[in-house]
Amino acid sequence: MAEQIPITPQLLRWARERAGLSREAAVEKFRNFVEWEEGRAFPTYPQLEQISDALKVPIAVFFFPEPPNVPAIQETFRTLPGAEYVRLPSQIRLLLRKAKALQLNLAELTGERNPAERLITRDLAFAPRVDIPLMAQEVRAYIGVSLQEQQNWRDDDAAMKGWREALLRVGVFVFKDAFRVPEYSGFCLYDDTFPIIYANNSCAKTRQMFTYFHELAHLLFHTSGIDTLTDEFVGHLSGDAKLIEVICNRFAAEFLLPEAEFEAVTAQHEPSEALAEQVAARYHVSREVVFRRFLDRDLIEQRDYEQAVERWNGQRRPAGPGGDHYWSKLAYLGRDYVELALQAYHQNRIDEDQLADYLDTKPKNLSTLERYFERGAA
Repeated sequence: MAEQIPITPQLLRWARERAGLSREAAVEKFRNFVEWEEGRAFPTYPQLEQISDALKVPIAVFFFPEPPNVPAIQETFRTLPGAEYVRLPSQIRLLLRKAKALQLNLAELTGERNPAERLITRDLAFAPRVDIPLMAQEVRAYIGVSLQEQQNWRDDDAAMKGWREALLRVGVFVFKDAFRVPEYSGFCLYDDTFPIIYANNSCAKTRQMFTYFHELAHLLFHTSGIDTLTDEFVGHLSGDAKLIEVICNRFAAEFLLPEAEFEAVTAQHEPSEALAEQVAARYHVSREVVFRRFLDRDLIEQRDYEQAVERWNGQRRPAGPGGDHYWSKLAYLGRDYVELALQAYHQNRIDEDQLADYLDTKPKNLSTLERYFERGAA
């Protein structure tokens, strides 16, 4: 019989409640969970690994004498009412906890010092009633990527990589994952030192880039936020919460395709889906962004817009079995984050098990993952 590991029972209850799981739901995953939580028995190490993965809590936490003093994630969503947070699908709340763990990892790996020379959320500040075009101009100037450079990127892959690198240079880490909840395209978690953006890698690349800047706007207002593919989520909000969401959407559209630029390239053309596709390809933005501009000018009907968006969404490639696990891991975490973890390991600041926790993988996969890292960018 495998050896049982004597963990602190109240830590197990803390982790379960933090994950938003009832006892019944936990028992469905782990038959003996109640006995473990009450200290009448203990899990084996393989079972503890499974619990750690399911609840998104490092294994080491279960040996603490008491629960760590970590603020609840929802506290950073100051514009999101508590009732709306509870409405989030369990998979999204799980990803929020995973993102929070990555945020804490960054602090641990860097000695709580953001490696970027500048931090955009510290240097720039905007009021909710801000002039959106002026805000977009100021942010673009700070980031240092001109509209011409944006157009010159080879394709959407190059554009997405370019924006991710540009955000990192101003102190914002971008992580990715397959959300498995298609209506959610991303979120961000605000922090004074380590603001992060988390994007749904299953979305179209142009949608992911829109999410980058929707979430950047949230971070510039010093709040965490969520980006969805439709306006239904916004409809549940009111007051400042709704205003902020509308502003974030407008900012992302204005940043990626400024109003004046849009006017210049569409002035002599009839609004159409074909024109939307041409403009979208030129600036590496989504067709929806361009078509929405037509709708806002009353150049097309609401029905035309909705039908086009529904058709475009239907054209997206369905999720398949997935690509290479190790390239995906590097793409999701980002090379800069992985490099921080590997440096800490090779400098003997963390051991192999800790490195595996930081990289969200099993110790047996570490050597292969490092070989992939050394081969170049994912």
